[in-house]
Amino acid sequence: MEEFVGYCASCGKEVYCKDGFLDGIVTEDKQLYCFTCGEDK
Repeated sequence: MEEFVGYCASCGKEVYCKDGFLDGIVTEDKQLYCFTCGEDK
């Protein structure tokens, strides 16, 4: 199962929740990032 969550705050890539796991990260200030952009956060 795949559900759209939002867009990466840095590059604009679509971020999904796949089988109950977020395919990205959310920072303390509630910004959503894909894994690629989130590595620097």
